[in-house]
Parts: sequence; C-alpha cells; structure tokens
Amino acid sequence: MNIDYKALGERIAKRRKVLNLTQDDVAEATGLSNNYISNIENNHSIPSIDTLLKICEAIDTTPNYLLLGITSRTDAEEDLRSQINERLKLCDQKKLKLIERFVSWVIDEDI
Repeated sequence: MNIDYKALGERIAKRRKVLNLTQDDVAEATGLSNNYISNIENNHSIPSIDTLLKICEAIDTTPNYLLLGITSRTDAEEDLRSQINERLKLCDQKKLKLIERFVSWVIDEDI
C-alpha cells in the first residue's frame, strides 16, 4: 500500500483549520518547528511515525484519518459540529433565532 503524502498533508491542514489552530499552535503542541509542519502540509516533508503520532495528538485525530482518510462516525460528527459552530459565529441575532426555530422543527419532525 502506498501512502498519499499530499492527501496526508491536506488532511492535517483541514483538521487543524476545523479546530481553529494555526501551524504555530500545532508546532508548539508537538515540539516541532512551524516550518516543518508547513512542509508536511505542503508535501515537502514526510513525517516519521513518531511525528505523525504527535500531530495526531495535537489535532485530536487518528492515524487512520491522516493516512487513509478513514474517520470514525464520532470524528465525522465532531467535524460537522465544529463547522456548524464556526458558521453560527457569523450570524446575527435574527439569523440565530431563525436557525434555532429550524433546528427545533427538525427535531420535532424527527427527520
């Protein structure tokens, strides 16, 4: 099996952004340099297994997701919730009330 290191870097960047982390944040959490994190995300460096595990811990994900793109249902739900939360931050009070009514309707209708 060949590992797609370009996809691995893209997954790291995507997950980092979902968590609103910068490359500096991940570098600090892993003890790696910002440049090295950038090089991994941009497919200029291949991380060791130890490095990959440090990154997984820093961005709260699994090696399966980073290496293979396989997410558990829990990870997928967490990503979706994070994305929704980020979009909610962009809404004013009027839109938030509308969203709340819509969510209540969806729950009540058992859709």
